[in-house]
Amino acid sequence: MAHETSSDNRYTRGIAEFVSKLRYEDIPPEVLTRIKLCMLDSLGCAIYGADLEWTRIMQTSLGAVDTTRTCTIWGTNQKISAPHAALINGTQVQGFELDDVHRQGVLHVGAVVLPALISIAEMRPGMSGKEFLASAVAGYEIGPRIGICMGPEHIAQGWHSGATLGVFSAASGAARGLKLDVDKTVHALGVAGTQAAGLMAAQYGAMVKRMHAGRASQSGLYGALLAEGGFTGILNVLESEYGGFCTTFSRSNDRFKLEELTKDFGKVWQTMGVALKFYSCVGSNHTTLDAIRLMQQEQPFGANDVKKIVVHGSQVTMDHVGWKYVPQGLTSAQLNLPYCVATWLLDGDCFVDQFTEAKVADPERMKHAGKVEVHHDDAITAKGSKFRHMVRVEVHLNDGKKMERTVEAGRGNENNFASEADICEKFEKLAVKALPKAQVQKLRDAILNLESLKDASEIAQLMQKS
Repeated sequence: MAHETSSDNRYTRGIAEFVSKLRYEDIPPEVLTRIKLCMLDSLGCAIYGADLEWTRIMQTSLGAVDTTRTCTIWGTNQKISAPHAALINGTQVQGFELDDVHRQGVLHVGAVVLPALISIAEMRPGMSGKEFLASAVAGYEIGPRIGICMGPEHIAQGWHSGATLGVFSAASGAARGLKLDVDKTVHALGVAGTQAAGLMAAQYGAMVKRMHAGRASQSGLYGALLAEGGFTGILNVLESEYGGFCTTFSRSNDRFKLEELTKDFGKVWQTMGVALKFYSCVGSNHTTLDAIRLMQQEQPFGANDVKKIVVHGSQVTMDHVGWKYVPQGLTSAQLNLPYCVATWLLDGDCFVDQFTEAKVADPERMKHAGKVEVHHDDAITAKGSKFRHMVRVEVHLNDGKKMERTVEAGRGNENNFASEADICEKFEKLAVKALPKAQVQKLRDAILNLESLKDASEIAQLMQKS
């Protein structure tokens, strides 16, 4: 790969041009339909997340030091400043492993784009629904492209991609929401990119893992607001040979593909690559749960019928979720594949009610988690990042029978997207935990008909608890 000179920012600028010039009319109808469903899903996750222990700590701690009352903390009656709203609301979207994932780009997109963008809509009333949609698409298109550029090695090296890539999605959506020109959008990306951070060790039990998306959203918001005011960022934040995002985060000059950053803008829409979750755990676990569910449909079996389960998956699956389960809190439970398999076998589900502090060290779950082995399959890894969730699952039953199933992508994946009815059902199931049913239905209708909304600040109002 040719080294990029200090003045060469063709990719950063290419992204800025796409973001700044994107019009509602440029976006294909299927992309608009898809992003509305994705947004609805994220907002349901956030409203459910309003009453979790870690988000309550953030609401209380930040509310004590921030007396600004501009932006809604979703699913509550609290308001706070825009940057803290982005931080808390992003944490709420990611709060219980329920939100979307762009599998190839390795990014929870809604959690980073929407908190920053909705804060802008609240701060600057008058943004139309169509403008909001164009801004959201701008955000959803960028982070995944940076993830594809970096490849699955990025997360394997220990970076939490949702946090590192997320700043670019958040800054892009926010910059488009503020109608920044190309030059200022370059600076917004440059300010956001230098704030990229997030360590994968957070997955082993720390509450801070939930905060990574919120912090990325906040960083993107800072980038756009500061650039609007004339503050400058790194012009070639993605390309710079020394200290640029790609070289630094890959620890190389060649283990990334810069051309992926601007490839096929306006032809291939990465928004269509977002998948939704129907299990309350990390996306890397979903294919195994689907494989077991499908095998149980062929021949019913439960936890006590199983001798052992062997999962063959990619290196990322091994590193990310295949470790031996040790109870360290809800985060580690939701990210650990053996624990989630045990939960499915015992409860027949892996949704919000299955994950409580009381169950983290449950002896039954621990016993059955011990029956699960996760092995690296070179052939799956060799298929590349598009197949990082692919698994081949063997179930060995006590009666000597062996069953096997290969699943490439989980239920609700981008190639077999969930129906509007399924997404609405999940949204309502989650949102009614915090808001009255009539308000939940109004919010649902507002999002599904967003192009008709006169003022996007109404979204935040509909997420406020009275």
